[in-house]
Amino acid sequence: MTDRQITLSLPDAEATAERARTLAPQLEAGDVILLEGDVGAGKTHFARALIQSILPVPEDVPSPTFTLIQTYDSRLGPVWHADLYRITSTHEIEELGLAEAFESAICLVEWPDRLAEIAPSDALHLSFTMADDLGARDLRAEWNAAKWNDKLAGWRR
Repeated sequence: MTDRQITLSLPDAEATAERARTLAPQLEAGDVILLEGDVGAGKTHFARALIQSILPVPEDVPSPTFTLIQTYDSRLGPVWHADLYRITSTHEIEELGLAEAFESAICLVEWPDRLAEIAPSDALHLSFTMADDLGARDLRAEWNAAKWNDKLAGWRR
């Protein structure tokens, strides 16, 4: 484990949600989180818990699988939640305005491999994998930008 990587064992869905709620208040416009993992690995669950924890008024946070992008007005500013599973080209991503949102909003992106060269170099990469125990997940966080060191301090405890 380096100082720019954390690996966590999450025994259940609540542990996944708790990590999201711990990170959420540290975020600000321009923070991009790339959520990787197989279908059912916990990407949307993590994103939903994070978004719900910073909304001024509770509301449903659906998966953006079919809408591609859901936007929210949070206490921390605009939040974009994108699911790029059905995207076939970076041109489609540009049409959605996601590249501009990377600079002006908190962005959570599922299936970030579709971003290719558009992926921000200072993004936080979260990789979810299913563990052996039912409902358990392993979470690997990796980053290059120093800003994530402080933002993820709560995960090191």
